[in-house]
Amino acid sequence: MVITGRTGLIALLCAVPIALSPWPALVFTGALALLVLAVIVDTVLAGSPRALRLDRSGPTSARLGQPVTAVLSVDNTARSRFRGVIRDAWAPSARAQPRTHDVNLAAGQRVQIETTLRPVRRGDQTSALVTARSVGPLGLAGRQCSHRVPWQVRILPPFLSRKHLPARLARLRELEGMTPVLIRGQGTEFDSLREYVVGDDIRSIDWRATARRADVVVRTWRPERDRRVVIVLDTGRTSAGRVGVDPTAADPGGWPRLDWSMDAALLLAALAARAGDHVDFLAHDRVTRAAVVNASRTELLAQLVDAMAPLEPALIESDARTMVAAVQRRVRRRALVVLLTDLNASAIDEGLLTVISQLTDKHQVLLAAVSDPRVDALAAGRSDAAAVYDAAAAERARNDRRAVASRLRRSGVDVVDAPPEDLAPALADHYLAMKAAGRL
Repeated sequence: MVITGRTGLIALLCAVPIALSPWPALVFTGALALLVLAVIVDTVLAGSPRALRLDRSGPTSARLGQPVTAVLSVDNTARSRFRGVIRDAWAPSARAQPRTHDVNLAAGQRVQIETTLRPVRRGDQTSALVTARSVGPLGLAGRQCSHRVPWQVRILPPFLSRKHLPARLARLRELEGMTPVLIRGQGTEFDSLREYVVGDDIRSIDWRATARRADVVVRTWRPERDRRVVIVLDTGRTSAGRVGVDPTAADPGGWPRLDWSMDAALLLAALAARAGDHVDFLAHDRVTRAAVVNASRTELLAQLVDAMAPLEPALIESDARTMVAAVQRRVRRRALVVLLTDLNASAIDEGLLTVISQLTDKHQVLLAAVSDPRVDALAAGRSDAAAVYDAAAAERARNDRRAVASRLRRSGVDVVDAPPEDLAPALADHYLAMKAAGRL
């Protein structure tokens, strides 16, 4: 049983005749009895919330930043009218609106109520209890019951870097000779023969064909297709740091490094798939959190966003040895291994650098990291003494980051270190440059 505010107001108004009556005790007893009786009658006449039959429908997935409508069907199976409110509860991060719905259902009537979700984080948004509260005809009291009507909406990564894909695809078509633009460089698959022109690499001269003709003939090459690209996403503690701004929130507070890395991984996967390469994906810290292996090119992006959606940073140190072992178990032939992690000096020196040779001996390794633009802003500060100290600390952090990148390059690893918004296009450009240079 629930008591409404109207009951409290009536009780307060009853204080006036009690105070003015020469027999306050008698008046108090009578007023209390009448009020209690009215509450009991109103509760009995209220519709039964237990007789409601609830069912859900609506989308089960959406991209972060897009509103989702959760539909709740309410069927009154009781013999009496249900008049009251229904609250469809969700987690606070789902930002569900409206919080309550006014409902007035006759016996046997069915209605659908809609709750709009505007989630502020990735992952699975699961509905909580649905609470139905009926109120009697007097509006003094009623009955309340909670129903468990499970529903889940998976909030996928937004893939904001999709806007960079058309320009990169155009460059890819140029690289593969689909447009009449000439791109210098070599691939790994023989394409055709043509006459030598000034500036051609003399190593491309086909001496046998030259001997059969009067002119010097060179071989032309195209980038090899059907290569394997393995994207490894580090979900350890360094991926939890928030950098940049949150482009999907009304009050930007920064995305975790993990989300920026996901965005870069999606752009690279889309580009590599269009280039004819096979793309595999691993999310790893000390254990493998998610994997997409041998996905078809048409289903790759859908499987990637579905695998990435529930991932959260694990507040533990990543194990580089098991990460490398996981890659080696899944990839036998030479591949491009893209590590999306952070250039944290202690984590790299004590972890990745000790085992990176196991990957570089067999594979082409590319490491992509998200830099923090706030460090660059602090390094430029000179306004007062405190700003100068902050600038010194920021400059030291940048030097440590450059030193780590230099050690990785000496170990045979390509490094892409870019601010959050620039990481995805920078990684895609580096991939295209490797294609153009015949390194894949």
